[in-house]
Amino acid sequence: MLNQENVIKLTRTKMPFGKYAGRYLIDLPEEYLLWFERKGTFPEGELGQLMQLCLLLKIDGSDNVLKFLR
Repeated sequence: MLNQENVIKLTRTKMPFGKYAGRYLIDLPEEYLLWFERKGTFPEGELGQLMQLCLLLKIDGSDNVLKFLR
């Protein structure tokens, strides 16, 4: 799941719906991603996988390193 292609997608893919529509996935607040995790309702497919990866990176603090790629 953590590969160069997915890391780049996190910095270039925008959230397509909801409260944070239009924001890059890497810029989504950790609390928003945690809400999806608690509910067990990450979107299906690639978007959901990227959001889960983004949450993992935010939890361990690696997300700040990726923001310069944008």
